Amino acid sequence: MKVVLFCGGLGLRLRGYSDDVPKPMVPIGSRPILWHLMKYYAHHGHTDFILCLGHRADTIEHFFLTYEERLATDRALHGGNGAAAPVSGSDVGDWRITLVDTGLTANVGERLMQVREHIGEDEMFLANYSDNLTDAPLGPQIAYLERRPELVGSFMSVVPSLSLHSVTVAADGIVEAIQPITRTGLLVNGGFFVFRRQIFDYIEAGEELVEEPFARLIGERSLVGHRHPGFWAAMDTLKDWRMLEDLHKQGPAPWALWRRTAVTV
Repeated sequence: MKVVLFCGGLGLRLRGYSDDVPKPMVPIGSRPILWHLMKYYAHHGHTDFILCLGHRADTIEHFFLTYEERLATDRALHGGNGAAAPVSGSDVGDWRITLVDTGLTANVGERLMQVREHIGEDEMFLANYSDNLTDAPLGPQIAYLERRPELVGSFMSVVPSLSLHSVTVAADGIVEAIQPITRTGLLVNGGFFVFRRQIFDYIEAGEELVEEPFARLIGERSLVGHRHPGFWAAMDTLKDWRMLEDLHKQGPAPWALWRRTAVTV
């Protein structure tokens, strides 16, 4: 399946890292988090990527356009808006990458609509943000949607990786309970979307994907939250980046399934 990755956000909460480095290109070890995420999908057999670019698109383009030189491979991706070619190398296999500049200010829904033509006639496709990682087996989530033709979309629902506390307060202000938010049963949208092509029928001009379009799907009972109790983390802050960097150094990182076992789809 094709994999659409939203790489165009500003990443304001990571500004302390570098104003010149877009969040997808912030490195974990020697490779950007975007590479780790793409490696995860490739491990599950999905190597046809569509990157929705925006903020510092040139940085992401340069990384892939110069991949051949840095890894001494014999083929390179040829970029530009919507151009694609295979990429090969010791750690990228036979990836195919399509680079699409979807603008500086577009939201996720708008970026997805802009790459609709690159989905082609595929019945289903994958999509995700470009700053989250997981150890989840991807196959069961895809298979569930395949078995349920009445469903249009699925996303990974996860326990938030937040060091915050949930507080219950009475009307008079007296605290009745306090506990780590991870113990409340709260689930959040963890990305890792699986969509049927009908998703495009639910998105109107200017709409954010998880707001109005998802509300329509919920109203029709056509959206699934696929629960994953294992590892999931989003790199929203410098603290998150340090945590992921530490996990990588300890190795193998939870998301680096390709370093552990043979592929399980």
